[in-house]
Amino acid sequence: MSENTSTSTNESTSAGENTNAGESTSAGVDPGTGTPPAVPVGGFQEVDGRRLYVHRCGDDGPAVVFLPGASAIGLDYYGVQREIAEFATAVVYDRAGTGFSDDAALPRTAAEVATELHGLLHALGLPGPYVLAPHSLGGAYAHRFAQLYPREVAGLVWLDAFHRDWDDFMPPGLSLAATTAMSPTEEQLRQSLPGIRQMAAELLVDYPPDVRDAVVEYHVSERWIHAGIAERASMPALAVELKEGADLPDVPAVALTALGVDPGQAALMSAEELRAMQDGETRLYAAMVGRLSHGEQRVLPDVGHSQLCFERADAVVRAVRDVVAWSAGA
Repeated sequence: MSENTSTSTNESTSAGENTNAGESTSAGVDPGTGTPPAVPVGGFQEVDGRRLYVHRCGDDGPAVVFLPGASAIGLDYYGVQREIAEFATAVVYDRAGTGFSDDAALPRTAAEVATELHGLLHALGLPGPYVLAPHSLGGAYAHRFAQLYPREVAGLVWLDAFHRDWDDFMPPGLSLAATTAMSPTEEQLRQSLPGIRQMAAELLVDYPPDVRDAVVEYHVSERWIHAGIAERASMPALAVELKEGADLPDVPAVALTALGVDPGQAALMSAEELRAMQDGETRLYAAMVGRLSHGEQRVLPDVGHSQLCFERADAVVRAVRDVVAWSAGA
C-alpha cells in the first residue's frame, strides 16, 4: 500500500502466470530489517550485484510495468496484475532497499532506480518498449526512465503519481517540502501498525491467503517504516533532478486522478487544504496530459490515493487496456 502523506508460488497459478525470475527462493534479507523471510509468488533476478524481487505473468502484448509508491511493494498491485495478464505481460517488482529485494542505502536518486529497472527488464529478456504504470512516488522513477530511455516507453498509465511540477500547482503550505515535513515520524508509524494491519487485511481480502499474509506482514515491519520514511524524504530532490531533464515523452497516456480523501490526509490537513490539494492535482494532471498528442485524464472522486489500485481496480485495468491498445495503433 502506498502511503499518501499529503501527497508467489504456493497457490495454483493463473493462466499464463510465470513465477520464474532468475532463481526462485526465499528473500536473502537480514531478518533484523523486519522483512518477511519468504515470498509466495515470483522470484529474484540479480542486477548489479543485488537480488531484486520480481513477478511477471501473462505472455501477450507489451510488458506493463508497475512502479510502486513510497511504502508500497510490487505485490500490492498483484490484484490488478492478474487481470492485466489476460491481455498483456504484467510485471511487478521491488526496487532495491524495499519489499523483498536486497538492501540498498536509501534514499536513492531517480536515475539510480531507473537504471536498475532497465537492467532488470533486460535481464528478464523482456523487450521494450514498455507501458509504465507508476503509482505515487513511482512517478518520479517512471519519468526518469523515460528521460534516460525514451525509445523504450510505449505508453504511460499515471496512477495518481508523483509529478515534478507539483509545487507549481499547489499553495506554499502544500509544497513537496511542506508535505514531506508533515509526514509521520517513525514512532507515529509504529503506533499506527495495528490499524495498518487491519486496513491492509481488508484491502487484500480477495488475494490468495499466502500472498495476503506476506504483504500484510511487510506492511507492519521495521523495513516498511524505514524505507517509507527515507523515500518520502527524497521528494523535493527528485523534483529538482527531473527538472534537469526532458518532459514526459509524447506517448499515449491516461492519468488517473484520485480525489477521495485518505484517512492520513484527513488527520494531517484541514478541509481548506484538502480542497486546495484536490484542485491543484486536477489542474496538474490535466496539464500533463494536455501536452500529449493522445493523453486523457480520468478523475475518480470516489477513491483515495492509497486505495486506488484496490478499490478502483476496474479503472486501473481499463486505463492499462486503453493505453496498450492506443500504443499498438500509434
